[in-house]
Amino acid sequence: MTDHRTVRVVRRPGRTLTAEDGLAGLLAAYHLRTEAEKGEAVTDVDGLPGRYRAEISDPRTAFADDVVLTALSGDTAVGCLVVTAPVDGWSEIKRLWTDPGFRGRGIASRLIGAALAHAAESGVTGVRLSVWRWRTGAVALYERLGFTVTESWDEREQLVCMRREASLDRAGGPRPSHAGR
Repeated sequence: MTDHRTVRVVRRPGRTLTAEDGLAGLLAAYHLRTEAEKGEAVTDVDGLPGRYRAEISDPRTAFADDVVLTALSGDTAVGCLVVTAPVDGWSEIKRLWTDPGFRGRGIASRLIGAALAHAAESGVTGVRLSVWRWRTGAVALYERLGFTVTESWDEREQLVCMRREASLDRAGGPRPSHAGR
């Protein structure tokens, strides 16, 4: 029996993903929920836009240059997050999702913490993300973890763009300043 209280985060380069890792199911749930929240009548994966279907059917190709973090409870994937390869010194967090049966256990915070640690190891300037305005819980989580709202780089309505400079420590607070520098 799996102890559902113990969840570990696994980091994989996108090009190493397999069909058996549980990511496809998490991505399908994420995209179906997002489309429903946008008011789109999508009943199954076949009704999703092609780019989302491609992520679900072949995450290895879709995220080949990225790093995928998967939260596992035993051998079961219960959460995911994608950290894109840096562009102009910035990585992007995408596809944060926690299985509804595992919410409220800090999994999303742990995935974001692992993403920030990966970004710091990669030497990026910072991390950015976009989130739908109606996902107020997610916006609040990102703000608690040191992200701030910034000018949008995406023209879609209802999208909030946020970023976090690399100069923040892992706990989310600013690093101590050094006088005279």
